[in-house]
Amino acid sequence: MRLRPLTALSAVAISALLLTGCSGSADPEPDPTADANADAADSQCLLDAQPSEASDAVTVEGSGNDAVVSLPSDYAIDDIARTVVNEGDGDDVHAGDLVTVHFSIVDAADGSVLDSSDRDGEDALPMLLDPQNSSLFVAALECQPLGSSVVLALPSSALGGGDTSLVVYAESVEKLPTIAQGTPVDPVEGMPTVELDDDGAPTITIPDADAPTETQIAVLQQGDGAEVAPGDLVAVQYRGVKWSDGSEFDSTWSRGGTPTQLPTTGVVTGFRKALEGQKVGSQVLVAMPPAEGYGEQEGHELQNETLVFVVDIVATAPIAQ
Repeated sequence: MRLRPLTALSAVAISALLLTGCSGSADPEPDPTADANADAADSQCLLDAQPSEASDAVTVEGSGNDAVVSLPSDYAIDDIARTVVNEGDGDDVHAGDLVTVHFSIVDAADGSVLDSSDRDGEDALPMLLDPQNSSLFVAALECQPLGSSVVLALPSSALGGGDTSLVVYAESVEKLPTIAQGTPVDPVEGMPTVELDDDGAPTITIPDADAPTETQIAVLQQGDGAEVAPGDLVAVQYRGVKWSDGSEFDSTWSRGGTPTQLPTTGVVTGFRKALEGQKVGSQVLVAMPPAEGYGEQEGHELQNETLVFVVDIVATAPIAQ
C-alpha cells in the first residue's frame, strides 16, 4: 500500500507537514481520515521503505536532540529510502500509534536543519503517527521496534514537486497512552454525568435542566503532565453530544479509538477553552452554548445546538515558529 500523502506534501511548508497538519480545520468536526488511521494501526506496513545508496550515505553522530546529520558532497536522492541506524528493542511502531520522537529535518541540497524536536526547551515531542498529517514520521518509523533511529531520504518528487529533497533523522522514544490517566475528581453538580467503559470510552448523560448560557468546564480526571499552552498541537480523544437530545455528533471513539491531533487555534472557542491551561493526562468535560460552538456558522447543522464534549488530553507539543 502506497503512503498517499508522500506524493502530495509541500516541501516549503515543513512545519505544517510535521506539527500543524490539522491547522486548516476550524472545528473538531468528523475527521474523514480517522477510520483509515484506525485501520492502519491494525494493519501491516504502509510503505516499509527499504535502504538505498542515498539513505546509507547519510551519517549521524550522537542521538536524540544532539544528533548531527551529515551528507556527502554532491548528495542526491532518487527515490524514497530508509536506513535503520540503530534498532530498538521495543514493540514495532505502526500508523495510529502515539509516540515521542526526536527528529531533525535536513535540506538535502545544503545540509541545513529545517526543523527539529529541539524547540522551546522540549526533549522528544509527542507525535501521532497519522498518515494524513504526519506522513514523514509514519514513513520513517513504521514497522520498526520502539527505540529505533532511522534515516529517511525523500526526493522532491515525493513532496509535491519543487526542488527541495529532504533527509529525515527520526528516533522513536516512548509509546504514550491514548486515554486520560489522571486522578479522578468529584463531579460538578448540574453538569452532565459521564461513565467510562473498560476501554475508557465515555457515555454522557444530559441532566434534566436548561442548557447553560455560558461555557462550563469541569475536570473529571486531573493529569500531571505538561500544560497545554495557547497554540499548542494537542493529541486528544473526545466524544461530543448535543445537549438537546444527548445524541452523538462526533467522536474519536466511534472511529476506532485512535486519537486525533489538532492545534488549539483550530477549534471552536468552547473546545479551545477546554484545552488551554489543562495538563496532559486530564479528562475534561465542557458544555458550550452555540455562541462558543458553531453559532456563527450560518447553515451549520450544529449552529443552534449547545454542545457537550468529554475530552481526554493525551499529549501536547509547541508548534514550530
